[in-house]
Amino acid sequence: MDRRKHFICTVIGLCMAAAIMGIWTGKRLVLLKEKTASVQEGLAEEVFRFHVPANSDSEEDQNVKMKVRDAILDYMKKNMDDRGEGGRTSSEDTKGWARAHLDELRSVAEKVLEENGFSYGAEAEVATCYFPEKRYGDIVFPAGDYEALQIKLGDGGGRNWWCVLYPNLCFIDTACAVVSEEGKEDLKEALSAEEYEMVTAASDFKIKWFFFGRDAKEG
Repeated sequence: MDRRKHFICTVIGLCMAAAIMGIWTGKRLVLLKEKTASVQEGLAEEVFRFHVPANSDSEEDQNVKMKVRDAILDYMKKNMDDRGEGGRTSSEDTKGWARAHLDELRSVAEKVLEENGFSYGAEAEVATCYFPEKRYGDIVFPAGDYEALQIKLGDGGGRNWWCVLYPNLCFIDTACAVVSEEGKEDLKEALSAEEYEMVTAASDFKIKWFFFGRDAKEG
């Protein structure tokens, strides 16, 4: 009889422990989700992305999408003054330049389309777009809404291509998409310490906030 009571008490104890652990884990996951969303919103204010939706998923439309991408990046590299206040650019510098040159950027895209025999046109705008989680070498940008220079080709219904215009993390060859030390330094200067930790040490950031929550020390 005593053995039976001991067994029942053990089962009840385990069930209670599991329930407490489940509640604790649930609360920690909610806290982590809220913190991640908060840091992503701050991060979104400091970066400016580039988005090129193709007309369709056909091989031809996807190929010309890449040609448009190359032409736009080349045009910006040659024409955008990279000397902002204090000799450095900022997210707002890049956004402002893009907004002021949308007509030229659209013309660049449409010239590529015309030269390659496509009858549809292009649209250029600075818009807020949702981006899934994206890895650039060992840098990870969390999913969320970001402002971006968007060059939509035709109907814009095909697979799209994106990168980060500021800080400059645009790679033409994704096989070589490794962020240089200079790129990381630019990123570190553009972001807060917590935002930088989130994109460079995403796993550590999540573990820290899962276990320590609001008691976690700022990195």
